[in-house]
Amino acid sequence: MTDATFWDERYGSREQLFSGLPNGVLVAEVADLPPGQALDVGCGEGGDAFWLAGRGWRVTAIDISRVALERAVAKAGSDFPNVAWARADLTATPPPAGSFDLVSIQYFPLPRRAGHAAPRALLSAVAPGGTLLVVAHDRTEIPDGEHGFHADDYYEPADYAALLDDTWTVLVDETRPRAVPPPPGTHHTRDVVLRARRAPVTAR
Repeated sequence: MTDATFWDERYGSREQLFSGLPNGVLVAEVADLPPGQALDVGCGEGGDAFWLAGRGWRVTAIDISRVALERAVAKAGSDFPNVAWARADLTATPPPAGSFDLVSIQYFPLPRRAGHAAPRALLSAVAPGGTLLVVAHDRTEIPDGEHGFHADDYYEPADYAALLDDTWTVLVDETRPRAVPPPPGTHHTRDVVLRARRAPVTAR
């Protein structure tokens, strides 16, 4: 599920894979935050990036799928100059450290690796005073092997939480009912949500 070919084929299997709307947890957790620099991890066809940009965020939207990014760029046209689109594999290319006021990781299947370099890099990308938001499907609702997905092979919100040190404050760590219907053909009714804030730099 982390291979570019897999995702290109999945996006290419239909004219539009997802609804184009922002994820419900993103809206609920971020609506009151002041806009700044955001990293949209696994941006897909751009629904979250468009919503963030419309609220004044400057967004770096990354995905491994060329097909998804081409669709997002075509939809954006010239209406979203505050979104930068980039094709990237986070297991190979980490984002810049300390650069983002929001790192949003929505249903992103990041594979487990020894040393946890990729999730550590995503935590490091959050600027002082910034927010980390990780959302996943409740793994108990996902049949093992569906779409090649084996839950133990991927990082869960709890794994990100376990990597946080005392410079972070966990604001939300819970499983909740989905705010919007699941994608067609799926059976996801609950979201697992982690929201944490990195301590700001204190003046000396």
